[in-house]
Amino acid sequence: MDIKIQSIHFDATDQLKAFIEKKTAKLEKSYEDIQKVEVQLKVVKPATAMNKEAAVTVNVPGNTLFVEKVCDTFEESIDQCVDSLKVQLTKFKEKQRNR
Repeated sequence: MDIKIQSIHFDATDQLKAFIEKKTAKLEKSYEDIQKVEVQLKVVKPATAMNKEAAVTVNVPGNTLFVEKVCDTFEESIDQCVDSLKVQLTKFKEKQRNR
């Protein structure tokens, strides 16, 4: 699984990148055949609370799953993205089984 982290208009810390890699690696428990994970981090203007946006794209054979969340911190938004991607991957896996 290839993980690509892109921070738009700021530099992500190594600690944040390590957190993202750790969280996205857990997605393989839900679906083993993940090809690529792309994470985009963006600070939404104006600089108020709830301005950290994380968008996660997961490429699986024959499909692309996408989640975007806005929270107070990047860690919180990544957590929510991973949680909803687990649900999407489980549904996708069920559809694959039924075919």
